[in-house]
Parts: sequence; structure tokens; C-alpha cells
Amino acid sequence: MIEPSLALYGEAFDQVETQLEDLLEATGVRYCLLVDRKGFVLSHKEALWAPRPPALDSVATLVASNAAATAALANMLGERTFSEQIHQGEQGAIYVESVGDVALLTLIFDSRVPLGRVKLHAKKTIVLLTEVMKNVKDAPPVKFNDDFGSSAASLLDDLLG
Repeated sequence: MIEPSLALYGEAFDQVETQLEDLLEATGVRYCLLVDRKGFVLSHKEALWAPRPPALDSVATLVASNAAATAALANMLGERTFSEQIHQGEQGAIYVESVGDVALLTLIFDSRVPLGRVKLHAKKTIVLLTEVMKNVKDAPPVKFNDDFGSSAASLLDDLLG
């Protein structure tokens, strides 16, 4: 089973949530998502006035897949990476930018929102999110002592009979 490449919890989660809320307010976008490179939603926010969002897990999977394809294309053209992607339609747009090597900031908005405003605020937010991701990346792994398995089995036996 594929699992997210990182997990946000505690202070890191709170910091990401705050940054996405601030970005949502500053730009006027409908939805802000932080997606890992495997296609899992790490965090998301939506504007109160926004219509029902699309299936965010599907959006995340497609955004990550598109980012992987775009990275391969960049490599073929001699670039290390293309750090941002913009998809514009008649009614709306999606802006995706890398947050370091671990995540993708994804903003979904309608055509009334100026792309320049989105890019300006997204770039400021990415600097802050990158710092949060560095701290998450450097978090020590959880270690279990040797008798954890037997203790857990004993507790489950007591619970389930």
C-alpha cells in the first residue's frame, strides 16, 4: 500500500494550516492544497463562498502525476526542473508550484482572480512552507522498544478477549 511521503502533525500542521488560510485570504482563490509528491493531500483549505470542491484526493493524484511528467519533460530539455505549472481554462485555473522536493502547493481559482496576485502570494507562502517542511523532514523517527509488540498484543487480547 502506498503511503504519504510525510505526515504533518502538531506544530507543523498548525503552521501549514495558518499559511494556507492566509494565502486563501490574500489571493481570493477557491481552494488551497498542499500535496505530497505521491499524490496525497497533506492539508487543504477552501473559501467559505466556494462551491462544493472537486474530489480533492483525485485532484492531488492528478497534480502529482502531472508534476512527475513535467519533471521528466524538463529533464529531457536539459532543465533540472520546471518549478511551476499553470493550467488556464475559460472559467478557472490551477496554479501548482513546488515546495522544495517534497510537496506541491496547488491553488484552484476562477478567472476573476489575477494570476499575478496568485503567483506573488504563492511564492511568499512557499518560502515559509519550505521551512516548515525542512523541520518535518528533520524530525526524528519514532522508535519502539523491544517489547512493544508483545505489549500491544497483550492489550489487544485484553480488549478483544
